[in-house]
Formats: sequence, structure tokens, C-alpha cells
Amino acid sequence: MKVLANDGISKSGILALEKGGFEVITTKVAQEQVANFVNENNVSVVLVRSATKVRKDIIDACPGLKIIGRGGVGMDNIDVDYAKSKGIHVINTPASSSESVAELVFAHLFSGVRFLHDSNRNMPLEGDTNFEGLKKAYANGVELRGKTLGVVGIGRIGQATAKMALGLGMKVIAADMFIPQVDIKVEFFDGQSITTTIVSQSLESLFKEADFITLHVPAQDGYIISEKELAIMKNGVGIVNCARGGVIDEVALVKALDSGKVLFAGLDVFENEPTPEMTILMNHKISLTPHIGAATGEAQDRIGTELASQIISILG
Repeated sequence: MKVLANDGISKSGILALEKGGFEVITTKVAQEQVANFVNENNVSVVLVRSATKVRKDIIDACPGLKIIGRGGVGMDNIDVDYAKSKGIHVINTPASSSESVAELVFAHLFSGVRFLHDSNRNMPLEGDTNFEGLKKAYANGVELRGKTLGVVGIGRIGQATAKMALGLGMKVIAADMFIPQVDIKVEFFDGQSITTTIVSQSLESLFKEADFITLHVPAQDGYIISEKELAIMKNGVGIVNCARGGVIDEVALVKALDSGKVLFAGLDVFENEPTPEMTILMNHKISLTPHIGAATGEAQDRIGTELASQIISILG
């Protein structure tokens, strides 16, 4: 049987699938050609990440399709219910990239509180001529330790982020309408651990209390953070979104950054991917990455092998 990994798959995933008797195709097929390619090559399994969409048109056009797999968590680029109604298995890897995304959240937080994103732009330009000026410009750093991190969505990635925050000595609060409370176990290198319980609270109270806010929610119909929510936040709040584009009103965010209400933002995802707005890209108060939350070697290895084991258990 043939597997089309259209958005790529790790070497370990390929090896696991080949060992299970599958032929893995890693040719990048254009979106509009996916259905033809699947049919012409008798592909049974299509694996995607966030780039390729598997909608009703492809599902209807490919009667031989047995599995659609998403390397990662969110499946908003797949018509999941429709695929299942046609007898197609839909799989994903919700646990594989949690640590990688959580570490990127903290990369943005550290960058924001010490102005690294802006310093790294300006030091090459002015470091030799305006060293003292830049030193003064970036002299008002903030420590994360002792501050309150508000985690919106305390699922797997939210929990991994909470663990890192607790390890830094931060207070963690959470809002999640589906998870009333959760035990967070922080494990150390020597086998010791501590466990603390986080009780979910209202979004409004989280926005009012948090010094920093990180979003870990699926794609939404509307904004979670817009002008109204920004207004009730603390002055000088930091906001990080490594979840999904479209959950923050970017126009309202830029306005809040310009006014000083928001100290900084860290964005890995955007309303208009893959062409984010220039007002976002050029804003010196925003730390930017191009949707790379799960893009570590370790996470991709876990994603590949987990997809392989699920495929083999279903079709093997």
C-alpha cells in the first residue's frame, strides 16, 4: 500500500512505515493535483501537516482513500466528520509536539521581556555606532519569575507550557471551558517530581490577572482576544499565540501595542497565512516566527513514528 506524505515526514516515520510494508511517497503535490495523484498512484493513505487541505472535494474524488493523517494536533484543514462518514479513518498526533510548542512559547516570552527580537534587528545596524543608545533603549527588562502566566486552553500543549512556567517560578492560571481542573506534574532530571493542581477560571478573570497570556486553542469562529478583551488586561501585558491564526484581532493588537497597553506580542501564527499583514511583520514590538511550533527534529520524529504505528495498526 502507498502512503503520500504530502507535507513531509521524518526519516524515522518513513523507516517505520517501510518496515510495516508500506511504500512512502514524499513528492510534494500541488493542492489542486492531490486528488489526481492519489487516484493515479493508488494511494491509500494521505498524510498532511498544516499546508495541504483535505476537503470534501478530495474525499469524494478519491474512493480508494482509507486513512487521512495529520502530523500534529489541529485538524481544521481536514473535513474530519465528512471523511469519517465515508468510512475513512482520520488520525492525528496530539501529544507529539507539545514540548516543542511550549518551548517556542517561552522563546517568545524571553524574547519579549528582554527585547531580543528588536535588539537582534538593531544591533547589526547600530551596534557599532549607537551602543550606549541601544543599551539604554533595552534597559527596562522584566523577569518572568514571580509573574502570573495565563494559559488559555489547558490541554496537552497548555499543560506542557504550564510545566515550564512552574519550573521558572511563575504562578500559572488557566481558563478552559472543557477542563475544569488539571494536575500538572513537573518532572526533574533525577526522577523527582512535584504535582500541583490548576483550577480553571473565567476568561475575563484570567485576562484581568495575568501578566502574560499564552493561547492554546483550536481555530475559532470569532476572536478570543479583541479590543474588548485587551481593554481589561493589565497595562504592559505580554501576549503569545503559537496556536492558530485568527484567534487574536490583529488590528486591535497593533493598536494596543502602539498605545503601550501591550508590552509585546509573540506570534507564530497569523490571520492571513502564508501572507501575514505588513503591519504585523514590521512592528518592532512583535516577536515573529513562521508557524514553526512543532518544527523540531525531536517532535517530527515522534510525529512520524506515531503516525506510522497508527497506520500499521489500522491497515497492517
